[in-house]
Amino acid sequence: MSLTQNSEPEILEPLAGPKAPTLTVVAQGPPIVFLHGWGLTPRVYGRSLSTLVRQGHRVVTPTLPGFGGTPDHPPHARSFAGYAAWLGRFLDSAGIDEPVTLVGHSFGGGVAIQTAHDLPERVARVVLVNSVGGGAWSAGGQAIRHIGERPLWDWGASALGEALSIRSIAHTAASLVNGFIPNTVRDPGAVWRTAHLARRADLRTELRTIANRGLPVTLLWGLGDRTIPVASLESLKTALRNPPVLTVAGGHGWLIHDPTAFADAIGRALDAI
Repeated sequence: MSLTQNSEPEILEPLAGPKAPTLTVVAQGPPIVFLHGWGLTPRVYGRSLSTLVRQGHRVVTPTLPGFGGTPDHPPHARSFAGYAAWLGRFLDSAGIDEPVTLVGHSFGGGVAIQTAHDLPERVARVVLVNSVGGGAWSAGGQAIRHIGERPLWDWGASALGEALSIRSIAHTAASLVNGFIPNTVRDPGAVWRTAHLARRADLRTELRTIANRGLPVTLLWGLGDRTIPVASLESLKTALRNPPVLTVAGGHGWLIHDPTAFADAIGRALDAI
């Protein structure tokens, strides 16, 4: 485990093998545990996480199993429940026994939802940033369908269209170089398996349980998101019984290329909870 107490976060690659994954802790106060998106690592979000730290937040940035050199789960644990159990062990290994704020982007949002459901004593509040898990999809104004019915080609076309937009192309290149390409080369099987898990994620039952418990949850959303359909956002809101929703300009990965907007939005989200 790597532990730092500097004024700037040091986003490191995780240690391989049986050792504990990399941990970055900075500043003081209740910890914010940031969970990265599919195919990425915390390094991709370095500028945005640094901005949070400069504002005085204590940030913990695990690299999830299957990415960045953190070993993938064994077959029986390749589920969101497996990720939640892993995160609980991660917090134990880091010596974090107080309830944390989970901030999950995209696939990391699904991990945050499952963790809040399975380990309620470990989680004080949740911020979901363009998160998977809503479980609904609609094409071109057609009837709402289950997210599992969304064709793979539609996922790919939506993600590619956003990645090649003028506003996103710079952060797309950085994400490929610092995250997706190394992850794919290192463990292509894990990248494919987690993609399948993310695109079929329906965590509405877990979300309803979280809402019944009264756990504070805020949705933070880039309005230009082409990857996560609007119907999925609406189903998240319904399952959580209309939680606070904060919207920003930008697409699915807006927080990567706009650190200032991300830090401001997180501040507003924490105030809204």
